Amino acid sequence: MTAPVAPAAQLVTVDEDVHAYVQPDGGWCVNNAGILGGPDGAVLIDTAATEARARRLHETVHTLVPGPVHTLVNTHSHGDHTFGNALFADEATVIAHERAAAEIAEHGLALQGLWPDVDWGRIEVTPPQVTFRERLVPRTRGPRYELLHLGPGHTAGDTVVWLPDRRVLFAGDLVFSGVTPFVLMGSVAGALEILDRLRALEPLHVVPGHGPVGGPELLDANAGYLRRVQELARAGLAEGATPAEVARASGPGPYAGLLDSERLLPNLVRAYAELSGAGRAAPLDVPAVFGEMVHYAGGLPHCAA
Repeated sequence: MTAPVAPAAQLVTVDEDVHAYVQPDGGWCVNNAGILGGPDGAVLIDTAATEARARRLHETVHTLVPGPVHTLVNTHSHGDHTFGNALFADEATVIAHERAAAEIAEHGLALQGLWPDVDWGRIEVTPPQVTFRERLVPRTRGPRYELLHLGPGHTAGDTVVWLPDRRVLFAGDLVFSGVTPFVLMGSVAGALEILDRLRALEPLHVVPGHGPVGGPELLDANAGYLRRVQELARAGLAEGATPAEVARASGPGPYAGLLDSERLLPNLVRAYAELSGAGRAAPLDVPAVFGEMVHYAGGLPHCAA
């Protein structure tokens, strides 16, 4: 059976041969990708969650850039950014941080289990062939780019793609735009430190993992949200309140306008763990926390995959 056609995405030209593939509305499962053009073909930054969405991305990149997708960078392990890898496996070398590669192999298609009613299509786990630890500068005849791992933030194995000559930053899910940040599998403190380091790069354009393209103001907005999570967690611990109790009492507050506000609860769970001595990206019972979040939200969050 042919997979359904995915809704059209918005292609944003950020600079010459530098494009953001933005999938509205940017909520659960609906991520962004990046496309760098060059005389040898394309560099693709992330794929998409379902076969239908990945095929639409495949069509777009091959229409936009002559030649193959010779390099595919996964900014982290989550399925909305990696499940489409298989559609590019015959032409691309897949690169990711070493922790992300391990998580892709470990978690497999687990994301599908959270939303069993989604039509995922034919998806195969396709792990990276090349990994790195801190910094990698691939050879290219297109826009020069660097792969940087700055520590645990959204996950243990995040990568940002930095174009120093263009001052363009593809931040993956270390940055959200109009969407609530999510650090359950990473680190609140680590994400805040990473945002400081990204700000020091002085990017002009920031392509988030979800939501519209923006500028450095996105870094400040994400940092403000995460600082509030830390403050709520400190106060909750001092009062002997649980993360769920704090989430219900405080609500999203000044961030009520962001999509997916239910993420406050899992973010508080991570903040509690860190303030109680857990290491950054230390394993938590993610399915249990997700279930608690569903209860807090009054239902399963919508996955538009």
